Amino acid sequence: MTTHERPFGRYFEDFEIGDVYKHWPGKTITEADDHLFCMITMNHHPLHTNVWFAENETVHAKNVVVGNLVYSLVLGMSVPDVSGSAIANLEIETLRHSKPTFHGDTIYAETRVLEKTETSKGDRGIVAVETKGINQRGEEVCYFKRKVMVWKKASVPARRRPYDDHDIWAKP
Repeated sequence: MTTHERPFGRYFEDFEIGDVYKHWPGKTITEADDHLFCMITMNHHPLHTNVWFAENETVHAKNVVVGNLVYSLVLGMSVPDVSGSAIANLEIETLRHSKPTFHGDTIYAETRVLEKTETSKGDRGIVAVETKGINQRGEEVCYFKRKVMVWKKASVPARRRPYDDHDIWAKP
């Protein structure tokens, strides 16, 4: 029997400058997603939540998804491939909303490794990446650079589960 652990994030040694990670799956942003995010974050701008206002008083003539929701989704899509085993997210250097996102748009994401630097501690390093959010039409809607501190493979703490000392597959 083989037990398979799902990788979640990468170690410092796993990152190669120039590598691209195509994150999966994408996410279609619904009106409900947008409205809930706006209410949770106290962004009550009618551009996002009022159809009449958007149709009659904005340049797009329809509701626009709040940019921080798009950014949050794209960042979240990158976590399993980039920062799932990170020690810390250190900075967002650049954040750009390139085109508007509308209710019903589906967002996908890809990340490219820009650089990696070992730290003086020796058990970790800092990785710089850039990530793009792309809609179903192939248009970039969001772009950001960030730096993440990640463990080296030999130093990473063991990933445990609260029931690891029990054989859940043993017959009663």
